[in-house]
Amino acid sequence: MITEIPAPGKFSLRERKKLRTRAALVDTALALFTERGFDGVTLDELCEAVEVSKRTFFRNFAGKEQVVSAPLEAMWNGLRDDVEHLELGQAPVLEVLQEALLATLTRMDDGDGAWVTRVRLSRELAERTPSVAAHELQYCDRTSAAIEATLRRELGLDPGDPRPRLALDLLVASFHAALRAWTARPGAPAHADLVADLRAVFAAVPEALTFGGHTPSGRQHHAARDAQDQ
Repeated sequence: MITEIPAPGKFSLRERKKLRTRAALVDTALALFTERGFDGVTLDELCEAVEVSKRTFFRNFAGKEQVVSAPLEAMWNGLRDDVEHLELGQAPVLEVLQEALLATLTRMDDGDGAWVTRVRLSRELAERTPSVAAHELQYCDRTSAAIEATLRRELGLDPGDPRPRLALDLLVASFHAALRAWTARPGAPAHADLVADLRAVFAAVPEALTFGGHTPSGRQHHAARDAQDQ
């Protein structure tokens, strides 16, 4: 997790210091951007608030947009790394990816609600900041391409086989649907709520691929009702 402070001994002192700096940059950026707007805070002001140099900032992030996206990027980076070690071929790929994402999301729980607070602030900023939304689209495409390459390699698939990317696109769309449901919850939804929303969306995926085939469409329904009225 990008903002996790590991237990002593897990990483070197230098690595722990770097993680603390990244955490401070993310938390301070989200707080300042929320208060003053994304464009209302310069990079110099952010670095000054955290007491780091711009050189240190750019050793950690490519720009202000990535700082905003950092909470969820940490989750997707974890999934990308996990896919390298998945046992593929024993179950449908989409099911394997769904379980892997749930496991990755579960690991993001830091116990004090800090990560979900960062995610909530990040979502609010992304919704009103086009440059952040554009950065997230580019990042999502790069990460999906990396996971797709792993799936193709491990499964020995032809480069033209569309199934790996389709499975990934369904996975990403499912998470975004769960995230929308989670952010729409009243109050301050918890990490467990996001996990529950994601499970609910995954459960709905099979029906989403076939629904509508056995019931009249809205247009047909209205036409039938109009005919009855006449």
